[in-house]
Amino acid sequence: MKLVLISAANCIHTARWANGLVTRGIDVHLISAHSSELVYDDRVKLYVLNNKAPLGYLSSVFEVKALINEIAPDLVNAHYATGYGLLSRLSGSKPSLLSVWGTDVYDFPKKSFFHRLLLKGNLKYASAVASTSHCMAEETAKTFRSDEVYITPFGVDEHAFFSSSKESSDIVLGTVKTLNKKYGIDTLIKAFSQAWEALNKPDNLYLEISGSGPDMNELITLTESLGIKGLVTFHGHVDHEKVPHMLNRLDVYCALSRLESFGVAILEACSCEKPVIVSDADGLAEVTLHGKTGLVVPKDDVSAAANAMIKLINDKELRKEMGTFGRKHVVENYTWDKSLDIMINAYEKVIEHNKQS
Repeated sequence: MKLVLISAANCIHTARWANGLVTRGIDVHLISAHSSELVYDDRVKLYVLNNKAPLGYLSSVFEVKALINEIAPDLVNAHYATGYGLLSRLSGSKPSLLSVWGTDVYDFPKKSFFHRLLLKGNLKYASAVASTSHCMAEETAKTFRSDEVYITPFGVDEHAFFSSSKESSDIVLGTVKTLNKKYGIDTLIKAFSQAWEALNKPDNLYLEISGSGPDMNELITLTESLGIKGLVTFHGHVDHEKVPHMLNRLDVYCALSRLESFGVAILEACSCEKPVIVSDADGLAEVTLHGKTGLVVPKDDVSAAANAMIKLINDKELRKEMGTFGRKHVVENYTWDKSLDIMINAYEKVIEHNKQS
C-alpha cells in the first residue's frame, strides 16, 4: 500500500504513525507545512513544503497536488481537520481519510459561522473520517456526520511504558500535562492541598507537575497562596522519551481536565501500573474503568478529587490492584500494535469502498 500522510511533521503523534506504518510494509510519504527535528524512519519519505503553516495551508495547494500526482498513492490520510484537512481538500486528494484530533472539532467550529462552514466542508469532502475516540467522533458529527467513520485510538508502546521501582518511599501524586487552563492543573493543585490538610499535613506527601505552558507562573503563585509551594515540584517540559521515567516517580497519576478528546496520557500511566484519578471529561472517562483502573470524579470538583486522592493515599493495596489492572487493560486493548492494526484496517476499507463506488 502506498500512503500519503498530510500532517504536521513536528508533532510526535505524526512521527509515531509514520514510523509505525512503515514497519508494517506500507510505503509512507509525509507531506508537511511544518519542518521538524523529530527522528523519522529512513523509509519515510518526508516532503517539507516551501510555504510553511499557516499560510501554507492555502498557498501550497499546487505544490501538494503535484506531489500527489507524482506519488500516485492508494490513499491520502490528512491529520487535523482544519489546516491539513483544508489542504487535502483543495488539492483534490481522493480517496481520503480525514483524521480529527481534538481542538479542530471541539474549539474551531465555535469561533464563528465561517469556521464551522470551513470545517464542515473539509469533513464532507473526505471519503471517510477517523477519530481517536468515540466521544470525539460524536463531537465531530455535530458539525458533519460522515457515512464512514473509524475509531483509531493512539496506542501505547507497552515496552517503553512499564513499571520500574520508585526512587523514594514518599507518596507522590502527579501529572504530565501542558500547563493550560483546560487541563485543570489548578483543580489538581487545590485538591492536593485539600487532601494534604485533611490528612493532617503529612511530611511524606508531594505533588509533581511535568509540562510547560502559559499558566506556569499563575500555578506557582497558586501553590504559594495555598501554603504548599514546598510540596509541589514543577519539572517543566519533558521530552516524550523521558515521560516513562517521570511517571515511575509517581504513586498516583492525576488528570483533572475540563476538556479532553482522548486519554493517551492516562493509558501511558496505566501501562506503568499507576492508578489514575481523572475528571469525567469525555476522553478521559472513555479509557478509564472506574473502580478498576482508577477513579473518575466530576470536572472542577475539588472536594471529589481530594477525596479520591485520600482514598488512594490511604490504601496501598488498592493502588497496587488498580495499577496491575490498568496495565492489563492497556495490553489487552490499547497497545501500539493494536492501534496500527486498526488504522491499517481503516485504510484498506476506505480504499476498497472507493473502488466499489
